[in-house]
Amino acid sequence: MARRSWPLLRSGENLLIVLALGAMTLLPLIEVPLRKIFHTGISGSSALVQHFVLIVGMLGGAMAAREGRLLSLSSLSALLKGRAKAAALVSANAVAAGISVLLALASWRFLLTEKASGKILAYGIPIWILQLALPLGFAAVALRLVWHASDAWRGRLLGALLASAIPVVFVWPPLALAGLFVAAVLGAPVFALLGGAALILFWSDGLPLATVPLKHYSLVTNVSLPTIPLFTLAGYFLAEGGASKRLVGVFQALAGHVRGGPAVATALVCAFFTSFTGASGVTILALGGLLMPVLLAARYSERTALGLLTGAGSLGLLFPPCLPLILYSIVASTVVSNLDVANADAAQVSMEKMFLGGIGPGILMVALTAWWGIRQGPSTNEEKRSFNWAEARRALWEAKWELLLPVVALGALFGGFATPVEAAAVTALYAFIVETFLYRDLKIIRDIPRVMAECGLLVGGVLLILGVAMGFTHYLIMADVPTRAVEWIQGAVQSEWLFLLLLNLALLGVGCLMDIFSAIVVVVPLIVPMGVAFGIDPVHLGIIFLANLKLGYLTPPVGMNLFLASYRFGKPIPEVTRAALPMLLVLLVGVLLITYVPPLTTALPHWLAGRAP
Repeated sequence: MARRSWPLLRSGENLLIVLALGAMTLLPLIEVPLRKIFHTGISGSSALVQHFVLIVGMLGGAMAAREGRLLSLSSLSALLKGRAKAAALVSANAVAAGISVLLALASWRFLLTEKASGKILAYGIPIWILQLALPLGFAAVALRLVWHASDAWRGRLLGALLASAIPVVFVWPPLALAGLFVAAVLGAPVFALLGGAALILFWSDGLPLATVPLKHYSLVTNVSLPTIPLFTLAGYFLAEGGASKRLVGVFQALAGHVRGGPAVATALVCAFFTSFTGASGVTILALGGLLMPVLLAARYSERTALGLLTGAGSLGLLFPPCLPLILYSIVASTVVSNLDVANADAAQVSMEKMFLGGIGPGILMVALTAWWGIRQGPSTNEEKRSFNWAEARRALWEAKWELLLPVVALGALFGGFATPVEAAAVTALYAFIVETFLYRDLKIIRDIPRVMAECGLLVGGVLLILGVAMGFTHYLIMADVPTRAVEWIQGAVQSEWLFLLLLNLALLGVGCLMDIFSAIVVVVPLIVPMGVAFGIDPVHLGIIFLANLKLGYLTPPVGMNLFLASYRFGKPIPEVTRAALPMLLVLLVGVLLITYVPPLTTALPHWLAGRAP
């Protein structure tokens, strides 16, 4: 009976997350015609969509724990063997499970406060009903971390005992922080490290631990945050359909006939793909098997091809509607709104401004990558051929619906008839229709639930990190860390250019140690006040920040692209690292140009706003 219950639970969770994502997509879509035709909308629609994000976030996080796919910063477990590896796994999971239990208890206290307030979400539904997702989600994560601590019941029992001892350690914060550092080295999930640090700091100052889930809740129910799961869903429809083959065919037909053409095609297709999937790892996994043979057939060395594919995986992160641009706009706009800025309107960091600001720097990064690929190509081409118009037309025609996806997304966003959330819902619906009805790559019954569940799992894992990171950030703000940092940097640095140089160095260090999503939530509230103090456009600052963090995908020890490329191509991580080093240097040049040539970022937003750059 126990064995039968696990598949039932798994299926139930998958179905629930599919329903939540479906409701998140349909409600904004219904709003658009209702508002345009009848000048009305669905009562409470926005609040419902925001709370569906909460459900997707917590349920998806529990599913990520179920599959053992919570993001970790350490690769030590891959190096250990035998008993050492088993001990590290039990210890790391036990610490993370103990912190998850504390987060569940803190969430319960937050829930009781909300229940006592008697707030109604919509249609008579008490808001606390949906907020139950917080304590239940953290509790489910804790149970699954203990389950995955070992394959044997003895190891799981040991993990449970260690997890139960975590609250005792909190009595002495220095010991708790030291234990958290050890857990990080052993491979504890990122959310547990950030959430544990926040809980320890609040505990040491005698502040209510319920503040952490409160800040988690405030972030995931932000009015703009539904764009993240919706654009991710659109990207997953592309990734799981036949888009990768058709897009590779298009760019290969357009650029493959010239020297370095396969490298140019690789840069273009990776940038296009990542801008919608939002994750360079998905790009490497989805396109790596298609592009590696193309590059090797063009007589690129295996090392060059490996480095190019590893580096190109993150090229699309500056193009709209990529997720880091959205998240930065949400966090930075909140920070700016709390600052005393002379020209508040000009300093606003809207999603639209970030989308426009990323286009120029994104093109620069693609161009530099393509240039490097051309330089690394064979000097002569024994199979040199002329451009084939028939082949290009055929490839363009086959991929026409997917090539229109940016037009649909940006047209809905900048066309004036849809909010960012509605534009994201339109994009998700369009991708669904293209892959299921026009190309018929995905079957509605067989494939769509699986794809939506996979999307929810990814989104949940990310939102789990972002939510607890917001609690950590709130402590830093309460401790007046941003203000003190601004005062110190203004006293130590007088030049804007020197500040930008130091910022680049600091962000490269951040990129080595943190993933891009948690870095946005933790670091952006610290650097935005500094940038405003030096008169730097917040949008320009944001693109500098993301461009630097993009290098983190290629930089040891975290370097997510390095691990994924190692997994995808079956190569040792040191070999992948050596192959990716030239790409890292090339992209570093791009980062410096983005930093010291502000019009690359600011010209397009200023021009469209009717102002001179």
